[in-house]
Amino acid sequence: MKKSFLLSVLLLAMVFLFQPVLAQKPSNPLVWEKEMRAFEKADSANMPAPGGIVFTGSSSVRGWRTLKQDFPDKPVLNRGFGGSRINDATYHFDRIVKKYQPKQVLLYSGDNDIASGKNAEMTFEEFKLFAKKMKEELPKAEFVYLSIKPSPARWKMYPEMEEANKKIKRYAFWHRKVKYVDVSNPMLGPDGKPKPELYVADGIHMTPTGYELWKKIVEPYLAD
Repeated sequence: MKKSFLLSVLLLAMVFLFQPVLAQKPSNPLVWEKEMRAFEKADSANMPAPGGIVFTGSSSVRGWRTLKQDFPDKPVLNRGFGGSRINDATYHFDRIVKKYQPKQVLLYSGDNDIASGKNAEMTFEEFKLFAKKMKEELPKAEFVYLSIKPSPARWKMYPEMEEANKKIKRYAFWHRKVKYVDVSNPMLGPDGKPKPELYVADGIHMTPTGYELWKKIVEPYLAD
């Protein structure tokens, strides 16, 4: 009886301990192969010169279709892809970042990490792996992280996103060639909630007004 009780307690503890992991949506960086090949096809037609500025990350970057028009005097390159997570960018680092030998890399990712079931600490750990990749593979380049934005459709998740932002901001403060750019707070209205005009109907992706705001925030941080 005693052994049975202890076994039940142990099993219950194990379920509780591993619940966050089991709740996560599985990650598979290989699903982005089509996007990677599309980038390579574009490069074969017109390979960007080294020393540029690479924007990468999830769909908020991919959807920045006016990137070159917004920064006409900067050698910017958009390598955002789908609903990707931070580990997807780390896995495909050579194909979306390193091959261009950029002087600066801007990453927006983490939004989908939290939405997939990861907590702030897990997301921060993924960020550190990308930062490590930057330091090892492109030691002279600057790494700029755009904070996880508040989205109406994911508003309940925002406290966890804020916690991840705080951890990343602290990391950037203590590390050379790493910067943290707050795009989050400017997207909140006087009521402390996301400004509706910045988002399309799905409550996640941004309108041209949203990108205009990002342009104003990001521009001062871009390398000369």
